[in-house]
Amino acid sequence: MTMLQVDNMTKEFGGLRAIDSLDLTIKKGMILGLIGPNGAGKSTAFNCIAGSFAPTRGEITFDGTRITGEKPWNLCKMGLARTFQIVKPFASKSVLYNVTVASFATTGSRKIAEEKAVAVLESLNFGDKKDILSGNLTIADRKRLEIAKALATEPKLLLLDEVMAGLRPNEVDEMVDILKALRDRGITIFVIEHIMRAIMALSDRIVVIQFGKKIAEGLPSEIANNEKVIKAYLGEDYVVA
Repeated sequence: MTMLQVDNMTKEFGGLRAIDSLDLTIKKGMILGLIGPNGAGKSTAFNCIAGSFAPTRGEITFDGTRITGEKPWNLCKMGLARTFQIVKPFASKSVLYNVTVASFATTGSRKIAEEKAVAVLESLNFGDKKDILSGNLTIADRKRLEIAKALATEPKLLLLDEVMAGLRPNEVDEMVDILKALRDRGITIFVIEHIMRAIMALSDRIVVIQFGKKIAEGLPSEIANNEKVIKAYLGEDYVVA
């Protein structure tokens, strides 16, 4: 079953074409990685899918429903959630407060929202920090909080924008395990990431874009050996023998 279908998606800002006729498909229960050089259009693609920008042209279908140009809050209620590169929690509020606010996407009850928030934090092995002020968290824990807030909306599809940026190697490995566990729970994941050992270990398939246009798609091993991708982005260090 297809969870997300993007057909001929193009986004222009004046004379700049940030996304150029992008096609991609994400099957239910898979992890799709999106990689490319800085400025390739990865976050713009996410913004179009998540409703922050309306595509100039093209169609986006989520779980069988056309969502092209739909507003982010409506998409969230439909089961499409995202994280952001720059994490901005309510710094003066607790971890639990932040996740509880997100839980209101699916309930109007404070009691139920808080119960959902606690369950999400426990599932991420984060329950012991629920009373800590978000502004006092480490970078790794702020990233985990960002995921917790997205999960609290009960997503079918989770868009993750560089959730491993700034993490130490052991923290990256832990995050990969967390995301695989989410996939095993039935959540479909679409992830942008620059840490290549993580994206290669995590993804079922990978899409590569350059100058807003898809230049390759395939299994991680195929991407690692794709000459066009190596020249455009990966470099010789990522060639699989």
